[in-house]
Amino acid sequence: MSTESAPKPTIRFRGRNFLALVVAPDPPLDEWLAHLDDWLTRAPAFFKGRPVILDLSAMKAERSEIPAIVAAVQARNVRVMGVDGADVEWLGIGTPAQLLGGKGDPAPEFRAEGSPAAGVAAGIVATAPEIKPETPHGEGDATSLVLAEPVRSGQQIYFPRGDVTVIGAVQFGAEIVAGGSITVHGPLRGRAIAGVSGNARSRIFCRRFEAELLSIDGVYKTADDVDPALIGKPAQAWLEGDTLRTAVLD
Repeated sequence: MSTESAPKPTIRFRGRNFLALVVAPDPPLDEWLAHLDDWLTRAPAFFKGRPVILDLSAMKAERSEIPAIVAAVQARNVRVMGVDGADVEWLGIGTPAQLLGGKGDPAPEFRAEGSPAAGVAAGIVATAPEIKPETPHGEGDATSLVLAEPVRSGQQIYFPRGDVTVIGAVQFGAEIVAGGSITVHGPLRGRAIAGVSGNARSRIFCRRFEAELLSIDGVYKTADDVDPALIGKPAQAWLEGDTLRTAVLD
């Protein structure tokens, strides 16, 4: 009889990146929460199903105040998965964990057009692009991404290095995030967020406008803010100062 024991199963650890939003409150908290409520009224599905990181660095809150801040945000159906900018380890089980090392990409500040700050900073801190960009001829990283298939509801495409072109539709609940411009050769029904690398010259183009949200370099418009005459038409969006302009494409 063999005395050898059966091999023990190995434990495998794999790294994986995910798409998350950074929400950064500014003092005074009551005013910021009012801005957040306004945002949720304009875009009620924006945070649905999304992991959110709460950046408390601007609040300079006392430790005893942190649980109330987290609770106030979570009470608005925002899923706070972690906290940055504050030491929360001592708060114990049930408190979102403190996150480290999430400073790789700059987090763009989302603000309503014409306003220096709308109170909600939403930045991409981790990514899970479902379609890998092809490297163009020559050396260096790809500076453009072409998606040959429609972007489905719930799909999130993040490409901070340049332009994104979609050969097809961007469905409701889908999102395109680009460092440069976004071009959709079909209906744009989801969210198009361009210029996240600080490129105010970025533009958004689509063959049929039905978007939930547009943003360029942090300045945003929701569907309620757009001229109804654009619905169903070829359209473009661009920045003039702090104003996000939209127009029908001739």
